Amino acid sequence: MFGAVIYAPGDVRYEEREDPTILEPTDALVRTVAACVCGSDLWRYRGIAPVPEPTPIGHEFCGVVTAVGDLVKTVRPGDFVVGGFNPSDGTCPVCRKGAHANCQHGSHYDGAQAEQIRIPLADGTLVATPTMPDDDLIPSILTLSDVMCTGWHAAVSAGVGPGKSVAVVGDGAVGLCGVLAAVQLGAETVIAMSRHEARQKVARAFGATHVVAERDEAGIAAIRALTDGIGADCVLECVGTEEARLQALGCVRDGGNVGLVGVPHGDLPVNDLFWRNVGIKGGPAHCRAYLPELLDLVLARTINPGLVFDLQLPLAEVAEAYAAMDERRAIKSLLRP
Repeated sequence: MFGAVIYAPGDVRYEEREDPTILEPTDALVRTVAACVCGSDLWRYRGIAPVPEPTPIGHEFCGVVTAVGDLVKTVRPGDFVVGGFNPSDGTCPVCRKGAHANCQHGSHYDGAQAEQIRIPLADGTLVATPTMPDDDLIPSILTLSDVMCTGWHAAVSAGVGPGKSVAVVGDGAVGLCGVLAAVQLGAETVIAMSRHEARQKVARAFGATHVVAERDEAGIAAIRALTDGIGADCVLECVGTEEARLQALGCVRDGGNVGLVGVPHGDLPVNDLFWRNVGIKGGPAHCRAYLPELLDLVLARTINPGLVFDLQLPLAEVAEAYAAMDERRAIKSLLRP
């Protein structure tokens, strides 16, 4: 088979790899129908995270099951499936509490930007659609492997609910999905922070009530002007840089909550959080906990998170998929094997 391998910053190659095989009786094999590039993949692409050796890359996918191990019970060959970026067994004490991202036996994929993928812990990771989905639903189903679940996790972590005011820091795919999640969870005011017209358009399509283009102190002032002068009840931080976290803390009201889902880089001013009674919660999304509800919403065409994909390419052009996102020519790149 062929798949993507990252060799060094700025160097992602499409090359032949060994076909995956069943290694454990809890494994499944999936023929990839669609995969994509994640903003977190760009940490390695930009040299912020190390690439010590050539490594298969990617963790978002949907596709068709081609084989299962002897202990797999919930999916079978021919099923169309999606799975979260963080495989989990679904049975450990932590999973039973709904914290699947912290599964005691959690695993990972050996590069999901590929024609085929071995899925560890298949029963606890994969969710099958009732029938083969229409092709136009594939992009939205694909978002459920990461960005839609992550945006949802940001909103849940921040305590978004009916009547709340919400500000979203970050206008990448996760931030835009955070806007959609906040709307679905009943927020009254949903403010997208974005200065890019294409991203602002998606945010509005997802239901944002306001868009703020300013950053730093001007951005904080704009958020406060829309929230009775005090800041948003809930802020979703969907970037991960220290600058973005400081922006989020400036935008949240005293006694409010911040949902952190950006992969963290830099510090967090705990002293300020303490005296302002600001709550912090977040981390990797519990995809498997959210997948059933979100998949139902997608299949019913209630939500269309696939709008975050504004570039679709063959898997063979994976290098361009990375470059386009790195250079902000694309919000998110979808790859078709």
